[in-house]
Amino acid sequence: MLTEQGLATSDTWYHGTSSALIDSIKAQGLKRSGDKALKAAAKKTMATIGNSYTESIEPVFLTQSKELAFYWAEQTVRDRSVRIEGEEQPVVFEIKLPEEQNIKVKPDVGAASLLLVKEGENFMAFLAGIYQSNGFGAPEIDLMKADRLEYLNKLGMAYVNVDIDASYLTLITD
Repeated sequence: MLTEQGLATSDTWYHGTSSALIDSIKAQGLKRSGDKALKAAAKKTMATIGNSYTESIEPVFLTQSKELAFYWAEQTVRDRSVRIEGEEQPVVFEIKLPEEQNIKVKPDVGAASLLLVKEGENFMAFLAGIYQSNGFGAPEIDLMKADRLEYLNKLGMAYVNVDIDASYLTLITD
């Protein structure tokens, strides 16, 4: 899926998450803002320190790359381990969207803010490794002037603002 122009798109997408969410995802699909346990833990923490917490509805984040989905799965496991006890592993779901949902997938330009912090630097280093291992130079992107499609094609950052039915999902086991 990686070319000189970046990551190609099709009707196949990937979503990385925690193994603790497998049963729920298999039963209910991918829900926008679906990690209820992590949201509840954040809300409890904010209440403890006296701040109010306003829950936002986030879309389902997608990528064209299994490797990038696994990277984001590792981040999810790390984030959950800070607030939730238990043994969790990164997992990736493959998603085959029907045309009426596939056309709703959008470049995640909101990721620009992520790329301005340390976590974004780590992501860019990981992404550069993928490009280099496939014989390409690291992607270059000017966050202030980048075209929307560069976030999708160069960085593999996409989202869809609808829930994804479980029938479109396959847990990748290799």
